[in-house]
This record gives sequence, C-alpha cells and structure tokens, in this order.
Amino acid sequence: MADKPEFRNPFAPSREALIDRQIREAQEAGAFDDLPHQGKPLPLVDDSAAGEWALAYRMLRNANFAPSWIESDKEARALLARREAILERATRSTAITRKVDRDELTEVVRAANEAIRRLNNEAPTPRQHRRVLDLEAELAALHRLHEGDGPA
Repeated sequence: MADKPEFRNPFAPSREALIDRQIREAQEAGAFDDLPHQGKPLPLVDDSAAGEWALAYRMLRNANFAPSWIESDKEARALLARREAILERATRSTAITRKVDRDELTEVVRAANEAIRRLNNEAPTPRQHRRVLDLEAELAALHRLHEGDGPA
C-alpha cells in the first residue's frame, strides 16, 4: 500500500515561507546593508576562561559595561599611574612646585586608596586585590626625590 500524501492547505503559507519572505523583504528594504563585518568573517571571541559565565560576560562586553570591581581596578590603575608621574617629575621640581607635588600626591594617594578599598571589597577572589598605599611612605619617597637622594 502506497503512502498517502499528507494534506496541506495550499492557501496557508508554511512557517519557513513566512520567514523567507520577511528576510527577502528586509533585504530589499536595505535593512542589512550597514551591518558590521559585512562580507567578512565574524571575529571570534575566546570566552573559554569564563566557563559558565561566558554568555553573561559577552553580554556585558557588548553593552560596554564591566562589573564594578573591574571599573574600580581601572580607576585604581589610572590613579597609580598619576602617582608614578608625580614621583617621576619630582626630580625636576623647583622649590615652588614641591608643595604642589606634595598636595597632588596626597590627593592621588587618598583617591587611589579609596578605589583600592572598593576593589578589594568587590573583587570575587583575593587574586584581584591590591595593596593599599601608605601615605607617609609615599610622601617620604617624594621628599627623597625632591632632595635629590635618588629613587625611593
């Protein structure tokens, strides 16, 4: 006995036909003309280290958002770079600019310590923690550089 052909309503479009039509209409309207990486392979992102969090990290990255502890670490690194710049220029400071150096270093160390404390409270593991700066030690190092006694 031969298989009976399945009855299909010729007037009801199939699901695939509807989707194909919508894609074709969007192409004709130019909806796909300015997509990124058009005509090139999509860049592959290695999220293997993220494990089960890979999708969450990818969504955050695509939204240009980072977890708060990463933002705190960025802020701390930027302040530590400012601290290094102050110490580096200290060897060329004049008597007039030494007070400016001292005030700026004090402010930078306080702000850096605030960012570091925030990072240490938010970071998921101790591996991401940073050591808080000692203001007195930083000012003593600056003083030695101002006096020409060499690096701290």
